[in-house]
Amino acid sequence: MKVVYARIAFNNYGRLRRRKERTPMVWKENRENAYCEITPAILALKEQWEKKNYIDPKLYKEYNVKRGLRDEDGRGVLTGLTRVGEIQSYSVEQGEHIHPEDGMLYYRGIDCRELVKGSEGRRFAFEETAYLLLFGELPTADQLKAFCDQLASYRTLPTNFFRDVIMKAPPRDLMNTMQRGILTLFCYDDKPNDIGLENVLRQCLQLMSNMPVLAIYAYQAWRFSQGDSLFIHVPKPELSTAENFLRMLREDCSYTDLEARTLDVALILHADNGGGNNSTFTNHVVTSSGTDTYSAIAASMASLKGPRHGGANNKVMAMMDDIKEHVKDWNDEGCVADYLTKLLNKEAFDRSGLIYGLGHAVYTKSDPRCEVFRAYVNHLAKEKGLENELALYANVEKIGKQLLMERQHKSVLSTNIDFYSGFVYEMLGLPMELYTPLFAVARIAGWSAHRMEELSVGGKLIRPRYECVEEHRAYTPMDQR
Repeated sequence: MKVVYARIAFNNYGRLRRRKERTPMVWKENRENAYCEITPAILALKEQWEKKNYIDPKLYKEYNVKRGLRDEDGRGVLTGLTRVGEIQSYSVEQGEHIHPEDGMLYYRGIDCRELVKGSEGRRFAFEETAYLLLFGELPTADQLKAFCDQLASYRTLPTNFFRDVIMKAPPRDLMNTMQRGILTLFCYDDKPNDIGLENVLRQCLQLMSNMPVLAIYAYQAWRFSQGDSLFIHVPKPELSTAENFLRMLREDCSYTDLEARTLDVALILHADNGGGNNSTFTNHVVTSSGTDTYSAIAASMASLKGPRHGGANNKVMAMMDDIKEHVKDWNDEGCVADYLTKLLNKEAFDRSGLIYGLGHAVYTKSDPRCEVFRAYVNHLAKEKGLENELALYANVEKIGKQLLMERQHKSVLSTNIDFYSGFVYEMLGLPMELYTPLFAVARIAGWSAHRMEELSVGGKLIRPRYECVEEHRAYTPMDQR
């Protein structure tokens, strides 16, 4: 492979192009590779595994197992206390009857919607939100400036880090590249295992600053591995996280105020969602072992990567593409209803029986993040001339909720923020590969706050109990098996 390398520095603008006479790269995601081949021996071992690993679902009820750490009514099992974030989505009446209510999301006791509303027309607010989550108070103007300056001073990667780490065999799944980058940064830290609060705070702020850089550079490295030109923009210290994200992504560094503001709001609304969400609980569990910050954040990243957690908006986008292809008239509610019925009957799309983006594990009546985001969806769709696509989303939301409520015998159902977030990212020109990494760019603020909290007040290794249902038996000598 012939590649002309330009010097890539992190204090100026670099650009790298392949020569037209390049040969195909050896490493391709769809390559035939003996390393990942499912051989007959593996299939035989899988069959052997299946023989002795079935657990009758009835046993979970018999042993009163809280599957998914949830009660039968869907409420999460109480496993800890936090001051960082809170979700309210129902009230409990006499007899433990759950009454659905409009969802509320509080950051340090402050309604997240007020953070968005309070910053309208004057500044970007994700950094203010991160400060609030970490320190428990809204910053003054001087405190916010000092905090942003601190983040900007950390927003740089070690010399040759892009070349030596990010460029090495980049996969399409950018979360893996980002995890590798985070774990490698451990090697550049003189005090990586020091879990004193001041050192952990320093590490969290550095990772928070560099998360958008890791995300964008991971994407650019993957594009380059597929034959596209490589361009690298370094972040500007005077810009917000949202502005830098868009600037580093686009070749011409351009973005509109509405685009940056919409992305900033998305970051605010994804910064935390209570201590019980999967990636944050993972952070609590791993932190309770006394491990280092890099490992704890990488573990949260591994959780967030899962399609049941951070990858949900990708599923929504794929589903909507399928709807656009198979529904001829997007404005005909009957046609939309027919197709959604096929989805629920496992006759269309991925045959999962799900309408992605409708319903939430905690929010019952409404997801406050979605309600805030909806206004920005409307503004952006108008600016981009995508009112027809927006109308389709509205039809799918309305009709899909009706169908689901009928089948599930529910009177209310929330629309998840994931239903619209993918559409917003598409309108912003963000590639789908960056959807979940962008989630991580926001959620690391919450992860950092919860890690600090766990270290300061947790005090015990989180260690739930599993009941073994295997029968006891005697050891069988080799010649008798």
